[in-house]
Amino acid sequence: MYHTDLTETDWRYITKVLNLQERKRKYDLRLIWNAIFYLVKTGCQWRMLPLDFPKWQLVYYYYRKWASQLDFDLLLEKLRGHVRVKRGQSMEPSVGIMDSQSVRCGNNASLNGIDGNKKVKGIKRHVIVDKNGFLIAVMVTIANVHDSKAAYLLMRVLKEMCSSVKNILADGGYRGELVDNIRKKFGYVIQVVISAYKEQGFRPIQKRWIVERTFSWMDYNRRLCRNYELTFDSAEEMVKLAAIRLLLRKI
Repeated sequence: MYHTDLTETDWRYITKVLNLQERKRKYDLRLIWNAIFYLVKTGCQWRMLPLDFPKWQLVYYYYRKWASQLDFDLLLEKLRGHVRVKRGQSMEPSVGIMDSQSVRCGNNASLNGIDGNKKVKGIKRHVIVDKNGFLIAVMVTIANVHDSKAAYLLMRVLKEMCSSVKNILADGGYRGELVDNIRKKFGYVIQVVISAYKEQGFRPIQKRWIVERTFSWMDYNRRLCRNYELTFDSAEEMVKLAAIRLLLRKI
């Protein structure tokens, strides 16, 4: 037993949402999920998975299969809606909060760039979360891509998800013509919130700083403290898995 293992309630929920068929298998699919969550939390290599789990090749096979079938996206959407309803909120969020996080590379073989502002060599995670800090959309680029340029691609991801989000809060990095262009092209209203910390000192901005808490939740998972993924797709899936594990603990 590991701390990351699924509870009986967690597993029943996943089975119901993904409609996993029960049949005779050499390894239970629950063990596969446990292995994936163990890897995300501990940050170990695929080949270094403990012998308690199935062979790493099998775990990786299912990881790629479920990612390509968008099962992680479906599970994340259902979990977020379930937890929101449990909190007395509407299932679909109407307000999103957008920001980016620069992450150092932990694998020199992966694509990376240099964020000159934060002096970070690696990647950037561009995310949109709801007012609770729960992940809605994520996109990964190299670190030297400016937030305003990545915002167009992130809006396209959000549009393809058929999300109900209408208004998006963002920091000063997204100001300028970007706001009008996104409203005309995608129909989203971006509200830029500027901090006055130079005059008032540091003060967390209500709602806008919720996304910073989301980034701290991500860093609880050692797989996300550095970027160890060779592809951007895999880097995005790891973020989704961390968000799924967080929401499972709230149902």
